[in-house]
Amino acid sequence: MLGRMMNKPLLISSLVQHAAIYHHDTDIVSVETTGDVAHTTWAQVSENARQLGAALMRLGLDPQDRCATIAWNNRRHLEIYFGVSGAGFVCHTINPRLFPDQLVYIINHADDKVLFIDATFLPIIIKLSEHLPRLDHVILMGPRDEEAASQFPGLKFYDEFLETGETGFEWPQFDENTASSLCYTSGTTGNPKGVLYSHRSTVLHSFSAISADSLALSARDVVMPVVPMFHVNAWGVPYAAAMAGSSMVLPGPDLSGAALVDLIDDHGVTIALGVPTIWLGLLAHAEKSGSRLTTLERTVVGGSACPPSVITQFREEFGVDTIHAWGMTETSPLGSTNHPLAKYGDLPLGEQHRLRESQGRPPYGVELKIVDEHGYDQPHDGKAVGNLLARGLWVMDSYFRADDDALQDGWFNTGDVATLNEDGYMTVKDRAKDIIKSGGEWISSVMLENIAIGHPGLSDAAVVGVNHDRWDERPILIAIVAEGAAPTPEELLTFFDGKIAAWQVPDKVVFRDELPRTATGKVLKRQLREEYADILKD
Repeated sequence: MLGRMMNKPLLISSLVQHAAIYHHDTDIVSVETTGDVAHTTWAQVSENARQLGAALMRLGLDPQDRCATIAWNNRRHLEIYFGVSGAGFVCHTINPRLFPDQLVYIINHADDKVLFIDATFLPIIIKLSEHLPRLDHVILMGPRDEEAASQFPGLKFYDEFLETGETGFEWPQFDENTASSLCYTSGTTGNPKGVLYSHRSTVLHSFSAISADSLALSARDVVMPVVPMFHVNAWGVPYAAAMAGSSMVLPGPDLSGAALVDLIDDHGVTIALGVPTIWLGLLAHAEKSGSRLTTLERTVVGGSACPPSVITQFREEFGVDTIHAWGMTETSPLGSTNHPLAKYGDLPLGEQHRLRESQGRPPYGVELKIVDEHGYDQPHDGKAVGNLLARGLWVMDSYFRADDDALQDGWFNTGDVATLNEDGYMTVKDRAKDIIKSGGEWISSVMLENIAIGHPGLSDAAVVGVNHDRWDERPILIAIVAEGAAPTPEELLTFFDGKIAAWQVPDKVVFRDELPRTATGKVLKRQLREEYADILKD
């Protein structure tokens, strides 16, 4: 016997339609590529998204054709998110920080038919266009620009293109398992791989994101996704914000500490989301400028482990709660968030604060476990370390256009090494490829980095394992000195005293001006390992 309930497909178009009806005049602030600040509403975003869907259909595209974007976080990009997927096409967000060869590979592998670009990236596409034989339409995200038109024959302009779509366009209805969007991994070890999300997985992910023990978005929030919209769909925030009816501040191309502090203070941002390096810059500028970040209630930190010093500074200097989160492209990305259980309120305050440094528990819809190198389950006791596996309602089961099996007995191997405690709180110890094996013992590079970044004389740091004649590998600290500081190697190494076992302290300090990073902002540790492989040989 089946239940006697209505059955409507879970479609992305329903999210923006809901926002337009019940949160129609809620403000959307957009920093344009020009630096100007524009204001729109959920009602206007919805109307433009529908016109865009109609305009794309008039191009004669086939259902599920890929429509790519290379763009910043702005109002037009938000409309594209809903207009492309809502009309039955696939929204393919591309990271502009990838190498040119990777951009060519991704666009051709995805078989993109349409490419939306911000003006910043037009020179890139002009150079690459001869290598993109199946790309039929390039649309500049703005009004007509005669200079741009003269540089790229056949270039279309978003504002004009929108007008070719009929107003009052009705969203098509189709199977909720239809593909909705496509993101590629950063490709640090070979060509990037595509992850193809469905309408169903995206809507379920949005339900989870707005829940109280997750991102807790509401109609009372002003949400600023600093995480780029080309990085795992901005962690799903545009969809979740539409579901909740949240106001949004889209920060555009300038993600400096000064620009972000101004946006928070000028527009009353209550929640901001981004990677640790973003918050280091924001905190430094807030201190320098005297801003108290008065309206900011919480930050969400993901992408890599957040240094405890960042969490502490947000809490103690600005009264801002930090939600430590974990996820990846293959998990849509929400895999866990750190909110305390009620029983933790009885713990000493210092212990409560330490618990907030883990990546938290998985929400309903995601399961996590750890296994040893042979695939055997490890205990969830907070001590056993193992390879982290995930499965769930918005976890990938296979890569786009790939023949290899991505699963391990129905679980996805994340490539992280972690612990899980009895309450399900997960702590990432390291990437499997980055953990340091010294004399048969494991040393977490993340743990050492978190300590090092707490030193006031450093603005950033990385730890990698390098060759050692006796111990196989030993850690070295690669340090980025803060402005106006001049710490010595001895001072930095002494800073580890009493915080970890003596044998885990790095053997050497190397100073650099900056750290090499991937297109998604993660430190290229493989490059550092190769560069300093024999630095301890002497």
